[in-house]
Amino acid sequence: MAFWARQISIWHLSVKTSSVANSVQQLRKTHRMWMQLRKLSVLSFLCTDNHFLQRGLKTYRSVSLGNRLQSTNLSNGQIVSSESNLLSPVNHYQQQEEVIPSSDTKTLYEVWEDTPPSSALEEISEEEAVQIVAEPPLPLGSFTLRDYVDRSETLSKLVLLGVDLSKVEKRPNAGQLLLRLDFEKDIRKRLLFLKDVGVEDNQLGPFLTQNPYILAVDMEALETRVAYLKSKKFGKEAVARMVSRAPFLLSFSVERLDNRLGFFQKELGLSVQKTRDLVVRLPRLLTGSLEPIKENWQVCQVELGFRRNEIQHIVSKIPKILTANKKKLTETFDYLHNVMGIPHHILTNFPQVFNSKLLRVKERHMFLTFLGRAQYDPAQPSYISLDKLVSMPDEVFCTEVAKASVKDFEKFLKTL
Repeated sequence: MAFWARQISIWHLSVKTSSVANSVQQLRKTHRMWMQLRKLSVLSFLCTDNHFLQRGLKTYRSVSLGNRLQSTNLSNGQIVSSESNLLSPVNHYQQQEEVIPSSDTKTLYEVWEDTPPSSALEEISEEEAVQIVAEPPLPLGSFTLRDYVDRSETLSKLVLLGVDLSKVEKRPNAGQLLLRLDFEKDIRKRLLFLKDVGVEDNQLGPFLTQNPYILAVDMEALETRVAYLKSKKFGKEAVARMVSRAPFLLSFSVERLDNRLGFFQKELGLSVQKTRDLVVRLPRLLTGSLEPIKENWQVCQVELGFRRNEIQHIVSKIPKILTANKKKLTETFDYLHNVMGIPHHILTNFPQVFNSKLLRVKERHMFLTFLGRAQYDPAQPSYISLDKLVSMPDEVFCTEVAKASVKDFEKFLKTL
């Protein structure tokens, strides 16, 4: 604003030495300058000082009065007439300036003063501080569900059920799934459904730990799959056993379950009843990959030399042989058949030997060989069955089968 006052003063001095024509031109220029000054004065009023406009108007009036006196001495009536025409806007703006009452200015400042400052540094009383309740925000991102348990009703209740969240969060998208679900709306009815199917209360936690995705499966689809199993003559206890021991079973569609049952009937040549008994004893055969099953079936036929009916008998008694490790299966058979000399038909009658640890079989066979009692032919005297060889504890094996003491057996093992 000092700039505009300085410009007006310079103009005032120049008027005294200028001509009448220059005086009129300067008046017009001053009018334009005053218009700009008027606009700046309004902005300044809103930001800093409401008296700035009045000071600008007083300055302009004093300059205008000097111009008018100078114009009277240097010109005729035409100049005065021109001057009066130039000064008419001043009266108009003066009237506008008077329209703005001082009370409005006070009211505007009162509104600003009543608005509380939004500053974090504002001091508050102890009473106000005590009333502030700040909930800790949920972490924007975390690698573990542990950070959400205290603030998630769903997670806290799942923990009470026995769900191991440390294992759940390792499964793809399982953690995000649980955080999106509402316990009352989404989870409770599925838990009640699982209990109706036959899953025990103490099994719910481990069940959901293995398959948390079942909490997002449509209820109608779950009911349809249970109804399908019952239509295939699986009893209530059989369904409960299958669902409890194979948590992913009800996540499979009816079409997939039907294809799996058909595979065991057609490819393995099992009857309907044997197929039903097989999947009840090992229900994960319906949920696991079929590749190991096909591979082990071929191993038993081609590499181990069992006939088709012998494999069916072995599978019906030891379903795990279909999912056993191929290397372990072949090593056990090689020792039993080629080292101990046990024929296929005896192995078929007692396939449980394939579930035993190979080290135990080796230790006991070598001890019996050392004692001269390794006889596995049923037609020969002092016959030792495979059941007695692998099933009995060391004390019973030593006294009833080896006819020796446990200390003798332990001393023999130290020499190996």
